[in-house]
Amino acid sequence: MEQEKNRTFRDKISYVSEQGRRVWIYAKRPAGKLYNYRMLLGYFLITIFYIVPYVKVNGNPLFLVNFIERKFILFSKIFWPQDSYILFVTMISFFIFIILFTAIYGRVWCGWACPQSVFMELVFRNIEYLIEGSPAEQRKIDAENLTFKKIFQKTLKHLIFWIIAFSMGFTLFAYLMGIEKLLSIFYGTLLISKTTVVVLFVFSTVIYLVFAKLRELTCTIVCPYGRLQGVLLDKNSMAVSYDFKRGEPRGNNSKDGDCIDCKSCVQVCQQGVDIRNGIQLECTNCSACIDACNKIMLKQNKPKGLIRYASLNNIENGTNFKMTPRIIIYSTVLVLLLSFLITLLATRKDIQTTILRTPGTLAFQQEDGTVGNLYNIKIINKTHNQISVTLKLISPSGNIVVAGNQQLIVKDQELTEAVFFVNLSKDIVQEKDLEIEIAIYAGEELLETKKNTFKGK
Repeated sequence: MEQEKNRTFRDKISYVSEQGRRVWIYAKRPAGKLYNYRMLLGYFLITIFYIVPYVKVNGNPLFLVNFIERKFILFSKIFWPQDSYILFVTMISFFIFIILFTAIYGRVWCGWACPQSVFMELVFRNIEYLIEGSPAEQRKIDAENLTFKKIFQKTLKHLIFWIIAFSMGFTLFAYLMGIEKLLSIFYGTLLISKTTVVVLFVFSTVIYLVFAKLRELTCTIVCPYGRLQGVLLDKNSMAVSYDFKRGEPRGNNSKDGDCIDCKSCVQVCQQGVDIRNGIQLECTNCSACIDACNKIMLKQNKPKGLIRYASLNNIENGTNFKMTPRIIIYSTVLVLLLSFLITLLATRKDIQTTILRTPGTLAFQQEDGTVGNLYNIKIINKTHNQISVTLKLISPSGNIVVAGNQQLIVKDQELTEAVFFVNLSKDIVQEKDLEIEIAIYAGEELLETKKNTFKGK
């Protein structure tokens, strides 16, 4: 009991000293069953990240998020600004899913699938281990004066870091503008597109600084999700937790708890936290401390799981996960949003037309004695195929004359604009405003019908 009273608990983030200076984290290389699973998932995600820009469906990218041209391709389906309502519902659904997922499973995303964690722990740190050695060797290199060995190691490490950062930036740009267009900038029109190249190099340098210098600060200072976890978690949320009821008091005597205070969990933590102090802002739930502790428990002939994925209620009361009112509400809202989103996607039209009467124009008499009105039409082709559009007047009786050609050719993934005349007999135009209905055909297929107003004399 006296030991508990004398123990002090951390009241500041791990990588900032009491003087407010940066404390560099020298984490021990993790190893264990969970780390192996994390490596398999992480390298799979990295592979997907680099491969997807090169995947084509019907000659078009699988994913494209082109903000400049306002064109988005998701799973080979083309979305235009006119589909922004679908994007809005998708984003709301995603945010609700994050809240629900975090309320149940804590920050599993951060430690297992977040690009920052995946690249930092499985790529950049492993390169650092390979070039500079263990954490003790890294400390020694950083503390010693400049030598040829130190200059060579640091230069080599940071050069490789920047090359990897450039490959990440290049791939992200491929998602934004398409891999063919990006490659043509480097191999075809470099001088014309020099602004894009400069932006790419600057962006790659920012990525390099994030992984070479900022590192774990990204998870607490930059990432909004990391800052929100405090309000998203509760006593029923699963998280990497220390079983204080089993582990305390710490020591290696028979009267002490299972924790022998070896600090293996602290040494392996990539965020530099002591999980025994409870859930903390920096913890990304990566499970490195679980593997480290389980090894020590096996050596001590004690059961594993002193540090494990568990909720606070599970550790304090032994209760298993249960549905709470908050989780039920989140789940209900998410189901409703997903149902609405599926409905929007199912009813979304691949060909979208807008017909407006040309503003500022009046009815006029044609040479054949009919009365005409001038209209503008916009046709968006969201498919990968070129289409030929024909306009037909359903009601009342009359005809449509498209300026230039009766058929409108709309290329794939493009918007076409045209003007056309609606001509009606004088006998029909008895009112000042008359409702007309126009059919839009692609070949023999009726795409949709549009109603508009015809202005009489």
